[in-house]
Amino acid sequence: MTAVAPPYVPAHGLLRDRSVLVTAAAGGGIGFATAQRCLEEGCRGVVIADIHPRRLEVALTALREAHPDRSVFALQADVTVEDQVQALVEFAEAELGGVDILINNAGLGGSRRVVDMSDEEWLKVIDVTLNGTFRMTRAMLRKMQPRGRGAIVNNASVLGWRAQKEQAHYAAAKAGVMALTRCSALEAADSGVRVNAVSPSIAFHDHLRKTAPEALLQQLASREAFGRAAEVWEIANVIVFLASDYASYLVGEVVSASSQHP
Repeated sequence: MTAVAPPYVPAHGLLRDRSVLVTAAAGGGIGFATAQRCLEEGCRGVVIADIHPRRLEVALTALREAHPDRSVFALQADVTVEDQVQALVEFAEAELGGVDILINNAGLGGSRRVVDMSDEEWLKVIDVTLNGTFRMTRAMLRKMQPRGRGAIVNNASVLGWRAQKEQAHYAAAKAGVMALTRCSALEAADSGVRVNAVSPSIAFHDHLRKTAPEALLQQLASREAFGRAAEVWEIANVIVFLASDYASYLVGEVVSASSQHP
């Protein structure tokens, strides 16, 4: 067992000449790491979206500075609002000349026992995490299916399989994302579009640390086979794989990016 993260993996051009739309890509979490990794892997352009305008601008500036030769755009969007979902998809389609890959990363967590959870808390997590993924998938499939190509990768969670106290709303939403992935994948496959998901266990980033006690996070990380949480770029690597042609025969799969089995 080692608690030391491996060296950053060099790029291999897995997404050369593709275009990518990533939701919830502001900040230092999986979404930003994925957008960064997609650019490193050769995609011709990326649109990032997030509900937080200031963090989104910071992320956009960072990506443009790191990749001045690529097309990088940003749009503030709330995946719980259908009009904003439609505007985001139309924006990305126009700026990128068509979206080849959608990364559904938007999600919302929290900690609350079922007996203490309000309807509002339950519905908010479900609306962002599950309904938001559904809205984005529906809108993007309407563009991809007529073209006969495309890939969608959803961010699920091992909590869609495992039980954990105070996570009923988040776990239910992520289990829904898994089911949505499998069912929509069968429908999309008829048109040559692939839909899959990644299921991370725990990856440390600033937003996670704001929503859960540090002692709990360290306890969860210590249970992993490597004795550590994942680096966000390690999850991004799996997402890039699922979006690439190396995953051409994967349909409706939920890949566990975890050193514990579900």
